Amino acid sequence: MRDFSCPMCGQQLTFENSVCLRCGSAIGFDLGAVSMVAILPEDDADGPASGAVPARRYRLCDNLHLARCNWIVGRDEPGLCRSCRLTRTRPADDDTDALAAFADAEAAKRRLIVELTELGLPLTGRDTDPDTGLAFDLLSSRDEQVLTGHASGVISLDLAEGDDVHREQLRIEMGEPYRTLLGHFRHEIGHYYQMVLIATPAVRARFEALFGDPDADYQAALDRHYSEGAPDGWEDEFVSSYATMHPAEDWAETFAHYLHMRDALDTAAGFGFAPAGAALDRPQPGPAGFDKLLERWLPLAWSLNMVNRSMGHTDLYPFVLPPPVLVKMRFVHELIVARTG
Repeated sequence: MRDFSCPMCGQQLTFENSVCLRCGSAIGFDLGAVSMVAILPEDDADGPASGAVPARRYRLCDNLHLARCNWIVGRDEPGLCRSCRLTRTRPADDDTDALAAFADAEAAKRRLIVELTELGLPLTGRDTDPDTGLAFDLLSSRDEQVLTGHASGVISLDLAEGDDVHREQLRIEMGEPYRTLLGHFRHEIGHYYQMVLIATPAVRARFEALFGDPDADYQAALDRHYSEGAPDGWEDEFVSSYATMHPAEDWAETFAHYLHMRDALDTAAGFGFAPAGAALDRPQPGPAGFDKLLERWLPLAWSLNMVNRSMGHTDLYPFVLPPPVLVKMRFVHELIVARTG
């Protein structure tokens, strides 16, 4: 994620800002430019008479208040920004607790959408592809059970995951070192991109050689995992114990960790403590590209873990990447590079 600033006064901004706290300007995020723009009043949309500010015919997304969305749409365009349009289902208006969690989930989803866009990955919505297009159902479990997961392009999220206490309890119960809203989104979007990227017999054969048969009985694998747990020695071949459950979960976990790595490197580069070449806007093609990413990621992850420990927190990235996981992650990298050029 970039280091943003107000285009009117230069004040440093966060990705979530919709107002500059120094000059009071209305601010919006422009996905196409990956930058902040000023939202000028309608009667001042062509800028001041001096011509110092170019025309900014934008307005903020209709979800500004409901989802705290600070993304822009064209002044004459209808409704929602590109990220919010991907959400198919949200909580009812009277479910105030879930609506607060919905806003948190949308904030995490916007970070995901930026990263995927910068990686050049397709984001084909349900409006274009009604059968397998991407959509998000962000659901309240107030009145019914909700399962976080993916099915044919639809990513469902139980908004209870937005509650820190609930999420931490589940993390401990399930023996997970890491559990966040953004982590859920990165994992589930991995299932979506399995459909998109594993698209030819040759790629399928490579997938099976690394991960196994993605069509293996999922329910049987699920039952086995929760009755027997991960096999002994899983740490030597998998990024997490959950990845051992089924080849599709191994892929999704590996894909998520690739996104963790790329976004953390991008943010570090944006703030000057990783080389500029680590940023998402700097392509990393060829076999050497992944090698360079690893050369930058491993010392960064180690140093961030040590900083966390110095503040009395657990490791920021509490994972080890054994050689077989790096081979799988390289495969993910190669597929993304091949798809995006």
